[in-house]
Amino acid sequence: MHILVTNDDGPPSPDSSPYVHALVDHLQKAGHTVSVCLPHTQRSWIGKAHMIGQTLKPSYYRPSANIHGQDVEGTTHHRPWPTNDVDEWILIDGTPASCVQIGLHHFFQDKGPIDLVVSGPNYGRNTTSVFALSSGTLGGALEGAVCKRKSIALSFAFFSRNHDPHIIDAACRHSVRVIEALYKQWPSDDSADLYSVNVPLVEGVEGHKTLWTDVLQNYWRDGSCFQEIDGDAGDATEEEAMIREGPGGEADPDGQRAGAPQTRRGHAHKHFKWAPRLTDVFKSVDESEPGNDGRTVREGNTSVTPLKANFALGNGALSRKELELPIRPLSGAPTTQGMPLRTRQSGKSKAPIRAVVAYDDPYVQPLIVAAVKAFIPEAELDLDTEMPPSASALSLGGTLSTPDSRVVQITAYESIDFEFASSHPGSCLVNSYVIRKALIRKHYLSTTVDHWVAKNPNSPLKRHVKRSEAFEVDYAEFLDDALVEAFDLRESLDRNGAMERNERAWWILKPGMSDRGQGIRLFSTMEELQDIFDEWEEDNPDDDDEEDVGVEQARAAGDERGDHITTSHLRHFVAQPYIHPPLLLGSERRKFHIRTYVLSQGSLTVHVYKHMLALFAAKPYLPPWEHSPTDVDSFLTNTCLQQQSSSADGKGAASTNAVQRFWSLPLSASTLERIFSQICTVTGEAFEAAARAMPVHFQPLPNAFEVFGLDYMVDADGSVWLLEVNAFPDFKQTGSDLTGIVGGFWRGVVRKAVVPFFHLEVEANEEDGDMVLVRDIDLGRR
Repeated sequence: MHILVTNDDGPPSPDSSPYVHALVDHLQKAGHTVSVCLPHTQRSWIGKAHMIGQTLKPSYYRPSANIHGQDVEGTTHHRPWPTNDVDEWILIDGTPASCVQIGLHHFFQDKGPIDLVVSGPNYGRNTTSVFALSSGTLGGALEGAVCKRKSIALSFAFFSRNHDPHIIDAACRHSVRVIEALYKQWPSDDSADLYSVNVPLVEGVEGHKTLWTDVLQNYWRDGSCFQEIDGDAGDATEEEAMIREGPGGEADPDGQRAGAPQTRRGHAHKHFKWAPRLTDVFKSVDESEPGNDGRTVREGNTSVTPLKANFALGNGALSRKELELPIRPLSGAPTTQGMPLRTRQSGKSKAPIRAVVAYDDPYVQPLIVAAVKAFIPEAELDLDTEMPPSASALSLGGTLSTPDSRVVQITAYESIDFEFASSHPGSCLVNSYVIRKALIRKHYLSTTVDHWVAKNPNSPLKRHVKRSEAFEVDYAEFLDDALVEAFDLRESLDRNGAMERNERAWWILKPGMSDRGQGIRLFSTMEELQDIFDEWEEDNPDDDDEEDVGVEQARAAGDERGDHITTSHLRHFVAQPYIHPPLLLGSERRKFHIRTYVLSQGSLTVHVYKHMLALFAAKPYLPPWEHSPTDVDSFLTNTCLQQQSSSADGKGAASTNAVQRFWSLPLSASTLERIFSQICTVTGEAFEAAARAMPVHFQPLPNAFEVFGLDYMVDADGSVWLLEVNAFPDFKQTGSDLTGIVGGFWRGVVRKAVVPFFHLEVEANEEDGDMVLVRDIDLGRR
């Protein structure tokens, strides 16, 4: 990415700006394009000021380099180098905020658009409100934020002036990782405009924690921050020495204050020297609770504080959680891409882990087995792949009676021995929660979103989930009564009745308990909706024997009758505004949706698997008013329907390119990243909404995990919309050519869910970054 770097310490100097050159060097080594625009001299404690009425003039700094075998120090010039073959920084005789404005809009256009503003690294900390509110480093990042650029203020906190170059290099490497992680995870819901990052210059900082924090609210306590003196106002370098260092390093920490006011009339001529009582600041840190930026840095960890450009903390500041960074192997470490490294069991020897892997799906079963074998050593693994009798649960109680028995069950929902799991919460892990209807049933998901948005009006679910109308219908003749409380739907249908078909607001009807695209219909008027229900009732008369047959059981019994809707389905429905126009791709302009594999673990962490799929419709897209009610191939993107259609016409395969890799779609890298970021944000929010707003219908358990398939639609403006959440997703839709995606996902599942539960240890793996943590909350059930 293209990064604009500024600071408030000026060009490289061992006394006032010792870090900026090192950071720029590390950013460039990481593959980023870096442009630099700095104040021409030190501008600390100036905040987000601009020097109004002053004409700002640039000078041109050429950083140190090796020319003809000799090290040459950086030099400053009044005119730019005539060609672009010399690395040249811009120095402005203004403030950090002015440097950002000028750097964004008046230089560096030949390098392309600027993706990120990094202000720093500041020579000293910018923790606590006393420092942050006056910081020129934060001022530069704030200016970038109000220019609608992603912005990060970076500060290096030190406790001694013995600056070891190795520690500075480690801090720069760590900063690059933090910068890249924040940019990758940048919220799409405007919950944060910028981040303040404070990295302590301590030994081993790369191995210390990086924590989300808030800003410690502190105050100057008593007296003035200035000392009355005679003569000159003192040396600025000495003043800066007092604010840059931590406890034990500040000069004159008590800061001599003015004495008692003199009893005289008129003003006495005085000079004033900056002499803050920094012991006030450090004492406030010592007295504070954990979780704020000052305390975090004092303990040797890196603080990351999300901020809004309006003096408000951004969402996530109070989570007190650790920021997940991508793991990079140490220099010289063996390459591990594509395979996990050796697993080690920590602690004393225990009984083997009995892994019951009976997924009853020939497509995914061997992939799960391979993932389990990859992370659990053969000597510690008792693998059972025998399928239980149809529709019956495992019975583990009689076969595992020793106190240290360890079990993981990865099997069909109906086969899980939940009773054994509930009585062995510390040693038995299962691959499903008992209750999760708040997400996987469409009418429950609709209610979940409504409840959550009502309490959280700024939730991203409000902007990324179409508001549904949920209703129940026992018989087609009662449809009108069923819609009495569906006010928005009724008003829309009434308006549509007087319009031409291409002027109407169209709706999509979804049976609340169906899957595989069954029962999906489009409608725009009450008459069209009534016709749909009349057709279903005529084709499928009520049958009491089917009343309690669920979706999973019907499928297990071989119910693959195309678009058949059972009586149990003909109860719960949701109607959503139809997303038009969608984003269309390819020469045929086909519609697609994104299948996202998600791991929900314990109570509650949620990971999104980065390698997503794009599932395309079988035919070129037609707007809803141009096709017949039963012609779904142009707007439904479920590959199950394509397989059924192709089997019916004798071809036996879904349409060409029905499933593609998301990251290989013909879209720009920035567009793909923006879509992925939205999906991560909405996914995390949806799971938290279910857990907090509908706790009766979504109950994550500490000794359970579950994989889900989430479907997202992308509209023509690039906004994503959550369509539905599927438990036990149909991995076969991935196809034989892309089994590596499913295999990689299950390796991530085992690593993130199974390995920690049994306290195993694994070494670094380049696949670690594929499982992106999108939510980590404590529901009090751990």
